[in-house]
Amino acid sequence: MFFQHIYDKSLAQGSYFIGCQATGEAIVIDAKRDVDTYLEIAKQNNFKITHITETHIHADFLCGSRELSAITGATMYLSNEGGPDWQYEFEHIGLKDNDIIKVGNLTLQVMHTPGHTPESISFVLTDHPASDKPVMIFTGDFVFVGDIGRPDLLEKAAGIKGTKEIGAMQMFQSLKKFAALPEYVQVWSAHGAGSACGKALGAVHSSTVGYEKIRNWAFQFNENEKDFIANLLADQPEPPKYFAMMKHLNKVKRPLLLEVPIHVKLTDKQFLSAYKKGIKIIDTRNKMDYAKGFIPGSLNIQGNNSFSTWAGWLLNYQEQFILIANDNEIEDLTRKLMRIGLDNVYGYISDVNEAGIELQRADIINLEAFKTYINKINVQIVDVRGLTEFNTAHIENAHHIFVGTLQNNLDKISKDKEVIIYCQAGDRSSVAYSLLKRNGFNNVKNFAGGMNEWLAHNDQKMICTNSTCLN
Repeated sequence: MFFQHIYDKSLAQGSYFIGCQATGEAIVIDAKRDVDTYLEIAKQNNFKITHITETHIHADFLCGSRELSAITGATMYLSNEGGPDWQYEFEHIGLKDNDIIKVGNLTLQVMHTPGHTPESISFVLTDHPASDKPVMIFTGDFVFVGDIGRPDLLEKAAGIKGTKEIGAMQMFQSLKKFAALPEYVQVWSAHGAGSACGKALGAVHSSTVGYEKIRNWAFQFNENEKDFIANLLADQPEPPKYFAMMKHLNKVKRPLLLEVPIHVKLTDKQFLSAYKKGIKIIDTRNKMDYAKGFIPGSLNIQGNNSFSTWAGWLLNYQEQFILIANDNEIEDLTRKLMRIGLDNVYGYISDVNEAGIELQRADIINLEAFKTYINKINVQIVDVRGLTEFNTAHIENAHHIFVGTLQNNLDKISKDKEVIIYCQAGDRSSVAYSLLKRNGFNNVKNFAGGMNEWLAHNDQKMICTNSTCLN
C-alpha cells in the first residue's frame, strides 16, 4: 500500500493519496482545489487516480474533487447519508453506511458518523494483502487528534437554526461506533491545530483509536450525554464568514478551475486607474513593513498561514481586489486564495513606493504609551481577539469587538475618541487598524505588543476575566 498525507498549513487541512501498488490504482480523500499536487504524486509513483471521495460537504475550504475528476476521469464516491437536504447536487456514486470502495487490493468501508454534519462519513481502510483487519480510519471532521468536530457550524456559519443540539446528540452516538474499533487502528483526520472546525485540535497529525479514547476530552463522559453536549458546544471559536459560501459551493454545481491562475502584474498606470475606481487593495506584506508606509485605504492581511482565513473574513465573492506582494510570493498567495474560492484577483503590484500615491504610516504605540491611555474618558480601548480569549483575560474597561466582525460593528466605535486597539501579539490588530483607517477612523492607535507584552511585563493590574478584575 502507498500512503501520503498532504497537509495545507494555511487552512490546517489534510488530504490523502492512497494507492494499491499491485494494480496501480489510487484514491484521493478530501482533495484541496489546487490539484496539481495529487497529479504530481501519481506521476512520480506510477499511479492512476481512479477514485475520489470526501468525508462530508466541507465548510472551511473549497474541495477539489470535481477538478481532479475532470482532469483524471476518476469516479467520485460521495455520501448519500443525512437526508434530502444534505445531498450533493452533481453526478457521483452515492455512499451509505457499510458500503465498500475497492481500490485494487484495498478496501475502504463507509462508516456513517453524523454530528459535525448530518451526511458525515468516515472510511475504515483495510490493506488486504497484508491483513483482513482494519489499519486506518479517515475521520474527516468527526474525530481529530485531541478533539472532535463541532456541531454548531451549520447554525453559526450557514444560518441553519436548531441544528447544533441535534448534531451534538448525533455526535455522542457516533463516538460509540468509533470507540468500538480496534485500539491499534490509526486515526487520520481532515484538520490539525489552527482549524476553526474544533476548539482543541492537536498539533500531531495522526493518532490511534486507543490513544484518543484515553486522551481526547470527548471520550471522558461515558454515558453522561448532557454534560458531553454542554462541553462540546461551549467555547467554540468564531466560524469565519466564508464558511457559508464554502458549504454552498461544495454542494452545488459550480465552474471548475483546472489550473493555478497566473495573475498579471499591473503597471503603475493600471494600478492607479483601478485604485481610483475603488478596487480593494490587499497589502500582504508583514505588519512591520505595512506600518512603515501603506497605501491609504489598503487592508493589511499578511501573507502567512492565516492569510486565507482573514481574506475569507474580509473579502466577498463578488468584488475584485488587488494584491500587494513580491513576485516570488504571488503563486503561494494565489493557491491560498483559490482554496477558499477567492478567484477575483484583478492583478498585483510589488512596490508600494512606485505606485505614485503618498503613503501613510501606522500609529503604533508601545507598552508605556499604552498605559497612559487607560481609564481616560476620551479614550476607547478595543480588544479585537476572539470571545474566548477575551473572557479568559483582558484589560479592564476594554470593549470587545472581534476583528472578523469589525466591519459590521463600526457603529460601536467612536470617531470622537482616541481609539486604541490590541490583540494577542499584533497580527490581528494590524488587520483591525487597516480596516478602521479604511473606514475613516483617523484617531486610532495600535498597541502592537498586545496581551503578550502586557502579561510578559507582569502587569497584573487591570487584568480581567469574564467575571472579575484583578487589581
